Amino acid sequence: MSQPRDNLNQHPDESDQPDAAPTRRRWWWPFGGKPLTLGQRGELYAEKFLKRRGFKIIARNYRCPKGEIDLIVYNEHASSTHPEDCIVFVEVKTRTSDFFASPESAVDPRKQRQIQNAAAYYLLHHEQTEMPVQYDIIAILANPKGIRVNHIPDAF
Repeated sequence: MSQPRDNLNQHPDESDQPDAAPTRRRWWWPFGGKPLTLGQRGELYAEKFLKRRGFKIIARNYRCPKGEIDLIVYNEHASSTHPEDCIVFVEVKTRTSDFFASPESAVDPRKQRQIQNAAAYYLLHHEQTEMPVQYDIIAILANPKGIRVNHIPDAF
């Protein structure tokens, strides 16, 4: 029995092949070795989600002295949620339960400032200070019932 391709436990580049052991629930690096954390799986899933919607990935896990940004993407296809070509700084939050709080609620004002400071650093050091920017949140709730993705454009 093969798992659906959108399953967080399957690498995005794997083909839909039957698992030898259907109870095996870990998602391994394509070349074997260390398993991915829940956050890493969520970031890969969010990247795939954005690619399917026409976004171009610029950077993953961008780190600078001001902080870290999960995904930096370019939106070259204007839509109602992204009205113009812009650089989008994406924060990905992945949880297995929303019992205590939703994943998106973890992006508090302090985290928002940290992302904005890191984004300003990125724009300055990549000479793109004139480019319009947007800050999105992708909240992923992944549990045995399935995967729910909540993309919040222009979140802050």
